Parts: sequence; structure tokens; C-alpha cells
Amino acid sequence: MVVVMRSTATDGDIERVVDAVTAVGGECFVSKGRNQTIIGLVGDLTQFAELPLHAFPHVEDVIRVSRAFKLVSNDAQPRPSTVEVGRSRIGRDSVTIIAGPCAVETPEQTRLACEMARDGGATILRGGAYKPRTSPYAFQGLGESGLDILHDVARDIGLPFVTEVVTPADVETVARKADMLQVGTRNMQNFQLLKEVGLTGKPVLLKRGMTATIEEWVMAAEYIAHTGNLQIVLCERGVRTFEPMTRNTLDVSAVPVVQALTHLPVIIDPSHSGGRRDLVLPLIRSAIAVGADGVIVDVHPDPERALCDGPQALVHEDIPKLRETVARFAAAADRVVDFELGAGSSRSQGWGQGA
Repeated sequence: MVVVMRSTATDGDIERVVDAVTAVGGECFVSKGRNQTIIGLVGDLTQFAELPLHAFPHVEDVIRVSRAFKLVSNDAQPRPSTVEVGRSRIGRDSVTIIAGPCAVETPEQTRLACEMARDGGATILRGGAYKPRTSPYAFQGLGESGLDILHDVARDIGLPFVTEVVTPADVETVARKADMLQVGTRNMQNFQLLKEVGLTGKPVLLKRGMTATIEEWVMAAEYIAHTGNLQIVLCERGVRTFEPMTRNTLDVSAVPVVQALTHLPVIIDPSHSGGRRDLVLPLIRSAIAVGADGVIVDVHPDPERALCDGPQALVHEDIPKLRETVARFAAAADRVVDFELGAGSSRSQGWGQGA
């Protein structure tokens, strides 16, 4: 069961609900959002049903939730959430572009890639300072020095950025500088990491595990929400199948399925799913067509020398096509695209105006 409190509810109003529930043997998990507070109730539903919760001050609704994921469920919050990352927003009425280098390699490479991302319409930058890799001999990222490079470049360009955090020990360091924390596919069920990123209060980008079911993915989001942090964006990045022609198989059906189950925004990663530059734009078109709330894309100024995932990165000549593709398909889907945040965005606003 879930109790939805109005935005006018005080800490005292919330405390009264919690006290009433605990008095009959229940347990409460309080999640405070920007516009309302959600209180998840765990325990004997028959005991809760006898409580006059609707009559408590500033209670907006009381919802019985049968799903295992209570806080991220559409039952708990019927209206779709919008997650704010700096001045950018990810939600159901728009298409947001997140782009940048897969890995931070040098200050020059990072700056060039992030400028490409801005010119391609990105309002959130991405870049990997900590890189979990299958091989222990592969490039593992620059760590904190890479984080500093990405932070400085993002601030100069004037856009927020998201970066992956790999271990609970790194969460505090990354959260001090990043605007959004990413939990990657290999860590989707690293439950201690999920708790730690949730406790920062920062927005979280949660990628689907490469072999995870949709329910397991959503339950991972519930771990974050359980800390009181509902600023969660889900990312479908392709699942591992028997097909060897692509790096992974993008599960476009996951987008409408998850949107029917949860109130969270859902974006797609066309770069890691296809693993090939020539597949990125077609996969973006399919994702927007099925209702994705955004895309996260790899770009690189010189992918042949990239230390990580060069074959999937868009290059300079792809950038106008990225902007045009998102603008045209977003317009067809009755979505808006905000190309206005970057410090130099005035150079590349034409595509959106003509869509």
C-alpha cells in the first residue's frame, strides 16, 4: 500500500502517518519528491485498511499496490515523473539527448567530443572516468583525474553531465562533481551500490543488465527509490542474445512495457546496443517511435584511436544527422526537444526549428 502526501504536507503530517502505521505493526518507507511525498507501507494490509488514512491531514490518496515494486509503480504515482539534471529535464513530453565520449581519455579529446555532443543537440553530457571492463587488460578509465577533466569541460561548455560510478567506495567522490550518477549494466544488481547512489539524492541513470528481465530491472530501481530518491531514469541498452551480428539486441518493446508499469522516464542507448556506428541513427528512430524519453549516444573526434568502443561512436559528419533525426522523429511523436542549454548552442538551432 502507498500513501501519497500533498506538496503542502509538513514533516509533522508525514510523521503522523508513519506513527499510525508503525503502531499496528507496519513499516514505512518515505520518499520525498519535488511535488509530493510517497510513503510506502509494508505489512498486514488488513490492519492498514482499518486505519482512516484518507482522513489524515494533507493525504492526497491511498493506493493499494499489488506489485513487488511499490515506489516506482504507476499505481503509486499515476502521473509520469520528470527528472531534472541541472537545467535539463527528462520526461514523457520531450526527447532529451545525452551524448559525449564513452571514456575520458585526454582533456583535448574530452573537450572535442563534448563540443560535438553540444552541437548535436545534447543538453546533458556523458563520459566515463571509471570503466568496468570484461578484460582486466582493457582500459579501465582515468579514475578521479578523468572525473576532473569531465567536470571542467562540462562547466566550460555550460551543460550538466552524467558519469558511471562502479563501486560504493567511489560514490561520494563522484557525487561531489557529477550532476547525475550512472549505474551500468554490470552493476544493475549491485544492491549496495544502488543504495549508496540513492542516498546521494542525485539523479540516477540505471542501465538494464545485459541478461536482466524487465522485472529485475525495475526492482533494481526500487532499491534506489527505497532510499527516498525517486530521481531515476531507466536506460534500455540492449540485451545479450544468440545474435552475433550486433553487439547486443536493442529491446525496443521494453520502452512501452516499462512505461506501462512505472512512472519513471525511459531512455535508450543505441551505441552500446548495436555496437556499430551505422546502426546508431536507425536505432534512435525506432526508439523515439516507440516512445523513448531520450537517447544516450557515444561520440568521439577520432574513433580509430579511441581507447574504448571506437566502432560505435558517432563522428563529426554524423552530428548534424543526429540533431536532425531526433528533431524530426520527436516532432512526429508530438514531443519537444530542447536545444537551447549549451553555451554555444545558438550555432546549431536550425534543425529543431524546421522539424
